Amino acid sequence: MSKARRLSHLFSNDGKSITLALDGYYFSTKTAGIDQTMAIMPQLIENGLDAVIVTYGMAKLYAEAFAGAGLVVRADISTSVYDARIPRTTELLSVEDALKLGADSVISMTFPGAADEAASHKMAWDLAKAADHWNVPYMCETLPYSYHVTSPESNQIETIAMAARIGTELGADIIKTRLTGEPEDRRIIEAAKRPVLVLGGPKTETILDYFTYVKHCMDVGAKGVAVGRNITLDENPIGVVAGLNTIIHRNGTAEEAYQCYQNSLALLEA
Repeated sequence: MSKARRLSHLFSNDGKSITLALDGYYFSTKTAGIDQTMAIMPQLIENGLDAVIVTYGMAKLYAEAFAGAGLVVRADISTSVYDARIPRTTELLSVEDALKLGADSVISMTFPGAADEAASHKMAWDLAKAADHWNVPYMCETLPYSYHVTSPESNQIETIAMAARIGTELGADIIKTRLTGEPEDRRIIEAAKRPVLVLGGPKTETILDYFTYVKHCMDVGAKGVAVGRNITLDENPIGVVAGLNTIIHRNGTAEEAYQCYQNSLALLEA
């Protein structure tokens, strides 16, 4: 199978993607909502979800639930799952392992600026080479210094842009990284030279604020989002996906997305 065909399982015909990140068990104890989301996976897909990022175990446990979505399998795991502050992962599975699960893509993190960044770069390089061999798209999650914003420098546009480009130089076909919410975020997208999926997003006061952030991401050139808890922990996950679909695939406004969310919530409460 060609990379183009596998990419078409991750991105819709418009070249954009709503990707649900369900790989939290590899990185954190904060996994509430992940397993509960499985029961509504068909409705999420029906409302615009394109792909999921999962662990090896989840790909096996919930194979039927993921049948209608593009499948990205996480190839690395935290070296300190009980302390998410530690920016270090170790290689866990190969491209061949992922293909046996029916994966369309593999993903790993790299941490430019971290104390042991060379190890994560080498892991990304090895995965990218193996992915090229098997015609599998490789997604590189490029996070300067750490998983989270840990200092002003780690959230500077120049720093994130350079980290995104490092992922591309290591061989990535897709970049997953954070944006700052500032107009100059466009420079991050331009530096990547690959389709960018914006990770998660900030914790916002309201769902409208979150939709406003996602609209900003699309306006500066992102190809979609790869989001976890902003969907799985919401009281109305289906409505969040429907709202994202309004923005990402229908070029709607944040206000239109919010209205879509509200309509979905009304049906849920009826």
